[in-house]
Amino acid sequence: MADAAHTVTRNDEKNRYDLFVDDVPAGFAGFRRDSRDRLVFDHTVVDNAFSGRGLGKALAADALADVAQRGEIVVPECPFIVKYLRENEVAGLQIDWRDEDAPAAAEAPNTGEPSA
Repeated sequence: MADAAHTVTRNDEKNRYDLFVDDVPAGFAGFRRDSRDRLVFDHTVVDNAFSGRGLGKALAADALADVAQRGEIVVPECPFIVKYLRENEVAGLQIDWRDEDAPAAAEAPNTGEPSA
């Protein structure tokens, strides 16, 4: 279970979402903007000192919820973010899957499109 004292903030200067635990830097989810102005999430890190607390999932959940609220489109490239999105729905999140990462329709909880 994620530590109750975590916060996630967007850091546009460094192109990432920063994770803090009790105001101590604990990790980040990095992104870059592609030529279509989509956010390509390419790297996620949680410091070893904070491992085993579910903070990676908390970081992904908070960062992706913020992206959804902003109406931006995500391209998941980081294996951790790809796995998170295959297993978790993020309300309102628009996802442009890379061909090699696109889940099969039957297993995709989060396509960015309403299901039929």
